[in-house]
Amino acid sequence: IKILVNDIVEENLSDIELSAFITSSYIHGMTDDEVEWLTKAMIESGDTIEFDTHPIMDKHSIGGVPGNKISLLVVPIVAANGLLIPKTSSRAITGAGGTADLMEVLCPVEFSSQEVKEITEKVGGALVWGGATNIAPADDKLIRVEYPLSIDPYYQMLASIMAKKGAIGADNVVMDIPVGPSTKVPTVQDGQKLAGDLINLGHRLGMNVECAITYGSSPIGRKVGPSLEVREAMKVLESMEGPNSLIEKSAAIAGIMLEMGGAAPRERGKEIALETLRSGKALEKMRQIIEAQGGDPNIKSDDIQVGQYTADIFASADGYVIEFDNRWIIEIARLAGAPNDKGAGVSIHKKMGESVRKGDSILTIYAEKEFKLENALATAQRTNPIVVEGMLLRRVPGTYGFQ
Repeated sequence: IKILVNDIVEENLSDIELSAFITSSYIHGMTDDEVEWLTKAMIESGDTIEFDTHPIMDKHSIGGVPGNKISLLVVPIVAANGLLIPKTSSRAITGAGGTADLMEVLCPVEFSSQEVKEITEKVGGALVWGGATNIAPADDKLIRVEYPLSIDPYYQMLASIMAKKGAIGADNVVMDIPVGPSTKVPTVQDGQKLAGDLINLGHRLGMNVECAITYGSSPIGRKVGPSLEVREAMKVLESMEGPNSLIEKSAAIAGIMLEMGGAAPRERGKEIALETLRSGKALEKMRQIIEAQGGDPNIKSDDIQVGQYTADIFASADGYVIEFDNRWIIEIARLAGAPNDKGAGVSIHKKMGESVRKGDSILTIYAEKEFKLENALATAQRTNPIVVEGMLLRRVPGTYGFQ
């Protein structure tokens, strides 16, 4: 496995050979030992960061939920309580905005491993793009081949997640595992299996891993797309104004990390995380991180520009929101231009269980280019991403009688 990973990094293997390896591990799976060896080889294949002070904290979300901007709150909460959290994040592969795409709205995110270490030691935390560092480079090369195959082999996913944590020297890691029909992890049972495998692999690598199985059936907060999400997160940091789903989830995950890192007594982590938000300490820490990464620390939520072209989707009947289709919400945001057009995305006005009157706007689409808005709007009208009780889904056959 070590020889194989070195060949991947040195690009001695063709894409066809890599595809054969990925496909066979997808079909046959891997033993616990093989996953451990693969993870260790991935860590050793690139740069690692050695911090002088410990513990080093980290979090990772398995993804699949639109609007999952919690790192923008979790990292400053954890750092404001005296723990080190060098958060390397990905750009969106299939989503409307990875954490790195979001943070780029506020400041640069491309740094070397040494620079990530310096920023973290200076201000306690960093939010950077992992792809710019030389951390576990074999992983990026495998992802590049997996993407056109549209497969994500389970054991490689485990190795990929844990290699990035191991390379930054993480001692304590919290995994956010959203479950729900349109996420990557459909059921709680699947979530528990994944949690068990991550905890076991962490143990083999000398890392303490805890998993939070979270509700993933509707978006986190009400905004999807880089600038919209950053505005929403910054507003919470500035004034605690914002959706409950975002504040609650961020405080719960940050709370687990504070307890694991010894910065909060057991069962009091969430309370201390909320207090860090309310007191403005998390905002102050976020400003320090933005400044350390070369951004403007005085930026406010209202300064962030969003797409100037907008269109609304209206409810065609009275009722309640009974269902969300996360995949279509992400797709609409992507058609509008996210994540590359930072101002593109969607704003959700009605969430699960909320009452709707006929003619109410349930969704606003934002775009930076008019033709992208038209594409996104056409798809939104065709797909019904938010289902209101009492709305006709489709009519079969499409015309009266039989021709």
